[in-house]
Amino acid sequence: MVRLHGTLIATCRSMLNALRYYWIIAKGYRLRPWKSPYIQWRMETFFGAEAADLDARKFFRLMWRERARMERFLAWVSDQRRHLKMQM
Repeated sequence: MVRLHGTLIATCRSMLNALRYYWIIAKGYRLRPWKSPYIQWRMETFFGAEAADLDARKFFRLMWRERARMERFLAWVSDQRRHLKMQM
């Protein structure tokens, strides 16, 4: 039971971290992130030419396929944010 509780907490933290990052970067495009110039640039930088000219279907397909990679990236972003807060 304790192990399940710890896994649930880790999953919730991961989800909140992803939502926090998304909320910051998707400003103005929160309901259509594939149209955001910033998100397009980040995805093209991260995934290469495959992420060029995204529509909704391609965007969600790519995000689903690369969800483990994105989770590692978001964990890195969270670590960087934590280190910045510690330095302040």
